[in-house]
Amino acid sequence: MAVEDKHISYRIYLVAFLLFILAIAIAVKLTNIQWVEGDYYTKLAKERTVKNFVIPANKGNIYSADGSLLATSIPNYKIRFDAIAPKKVDFDANLQSLSDSLSILLGKPSQFYKTEFLKARSHKNRYYLVARNLSYTEYMRIKRFPLFNKGPYKGGIITEQQTVREHPIGLVAERTIGYERIRPNGKPDGKGIEWAFKDYLNGKDGKRLMQKMAQGQWKPLRDENEVEPQDGYDIISTLDVYIQDIAHHALLKQLQYYEADHGCVVVMETNTGHVKAISNLGRDSQGNYSETVNYAVAESHEPGSTFKLMDMLALFEDKLADTNTVFDSRGGEVIYHNRKVRDSKKGGYGKISLARGFELSSNTVLVQAVYDNYKNNPKKFVNHINRMKLNEPLGLQIKGEGKPIIPQPGAKNWYGTTLPWMAYGYGVSMTPLQTLTLYNAVANNGEMVKPLFVKEVKEWNKTIKKFDKEVINPKIASQETIDKVKVVLENVVKRGTGSKLYSKDFSMAGKTGTAQVGYADRANLYYASSFVGYFPADNPKYSCIVVVHKPSASKGYYGADVSGPVFKRIAQKVYTDVPSTNEIKNIDKHNLLQDKNYELFYTQASSELRTVPNLRGMPGMDAVALLENLNIKVKLVGIGKVKKQSIQPGEPLLKNSTITLELS
Repeated sequence: MAVEDKHISYRIYLVAFLLFILAIAIAVKLTNIQWVEGDYYTKLAKERTVKNFVIPANKGNIYSADGSLLATSIPNYKIRFDAIAPKKVDFDANLQSLSDSLSILLGKPSQFYKTEFLKARSHKNRYYLVARNLSYTEYMRIKRFPLFNKGPYKGGIITEQQTVREHPIGLVAERTIGYERIRPNGKPDGKGIEWAFKDYLNGKDGKRLMQKMAQGQWKPLRDENEVEPQDGYDIISTLDVYIQDIAHHALLKQLQYYEADHGCVVVMETNTGHVKAISNLGRDSQGNYSETVNYAVAESHEPGSTFKLMDMLALFEDKLADTNTVFDSRGGEVIYHNRKVRDSKKGGYGKISLARGFELSSNTVLVQAVYDNYKNNPKKFVNHINRMKLNEPLGLQIKGEGKPIIPQPGAKNWYGTTLPWMAYGYGVSMTPLQTLTLYNAVANNGEMVKPLFVKEVKEWNKTIKKFDKEVINPKIASQETIDKVKVVLENVVKRGTGSKLYSKDFSMAGKTGTAQVGYADRANLYYASSFVGYFPADNPKYSCIVVVHKPSASKGYYGADVSGPVFKRIAQKVYTDVPSTNEIKNIDKHNLLQDKNYELFYTQASSELRTVPNLRGMPGMDAVALLENLNIKVKLVGIGKVKKQSIQPGEPLLKNSTITLELS
């Protein structure tokens, strides 16, 4: 018995000890929570009951130079249905009318929606997708439909809203307008104006402190927001929707006809560098064309013959050759370091001037002119290119510019054939926009300006930032040189490789280009056809480049045939649709014969005639007007003035009679 009592005592002591230890642990924990972890738990409790909600800022719009909307944010709605929420009596009473209403709005048969809703209710689906990509107007309509008009708790309607970016003009210039997105890995990404100017467009999100209530609802803690949202600014681009539309469809038509892989076109305002139109179209596996890559900005490739303008500028500026300097095309073939340079015309052009060689795009003439004059000092030739900064990126407002490649004498990539190959546009690499910048400088009397895509950032009518014209080089060559190359470029269209494009109605100047691409692998060789120039030739307002890659060789691949017509179409439409500013001189000067004829007509028309008037000597159209006012039908024979009339003057005037007038 004593032993058993002793064991009981030990157990009591053990339990007491354990309770004591537990009490100490609780005390320590409470002390720790209050003094050590108190802030953490207080913060955790607050976060679960009170938190800041983000108030998204409204993103700014992108406009064209003429005020058209290029990109804007609009609400996009998705409607789902909680099939358990409505009472059975409400569900049964409104099912048919709801299905009928959805059928009218969304286009599917009424029975389809009725079946789907019944299935959703039997399966207790609380998140059935009814419709997506609804506009605000459609969303407001669907909210008023039977059953849905009872709200989320009684009608089961679930609304999900998100803001989407829309391009009102569709696919036109889509790649340059660009986008901003979040990659699957969570990193932001984008292209074009949207991405480059995101800091202006996006604005700043606001914050509002909210407290959690019952059933997962939140209410504001105070009337004011913690941080007020700041809407994004609007971007005013340089694009002109009218010119953009012309450029896009002219390029698309040509790509489709020649079954080309891809192509681009850029139209730039000569004096300012404002890009008025830019289109980049690539072909997919189904043969459809869309804007996926900004070829004009990003694709650096060998330009071919369009680079020959650089030859002329250097030679004229250094006075090493002139327009009338004669070269022998040597049967259309010259050899440098066992490598041949050939003309497109078999047999060459005989002995012709440098200017004529440029007009006909003779490779042999231009290569000889450059190699003979710069072979002992190639750096002198390359320095002309460097001074124009054609060896550097333009530093555009949008990202992704391709890097130009201009070999430098003494570098590892300089070979014996480098100089002659450069002379006709091989071994160098430039983007279409970089090439256009050179030609635009010639059109602009030597002033090279940077291409601009955005001219202003605005908040309503207030200008936040303005982008003025940026001069890359104030004078790429002397005015004498500029004047000479202008004449030669105009003659390319009048009587050279671009003669098919010539029109007496409006003047153009430019250069054709037909470059072989991938010639290192003959199996994959194809042509890139180009035309670059400006219009009108005598007073350039716009410069333009068109490049088409991989046209069907069976249909044609020369620059004048493939790219030239796109250039002409753009120039023709823009040039002819500009309102005429011709001054009408001597508008108040009187024409005596005209005054005499008018007096005769007025006298006859204003008198109250009862007999047939004497019409001899009166212009035919005036006689017709006079007689028809008297209800007399007229038959004319010949043109000119009235010589004879079938009813003689002075005879009684009979209404609805017919008189024949002989004119001469």
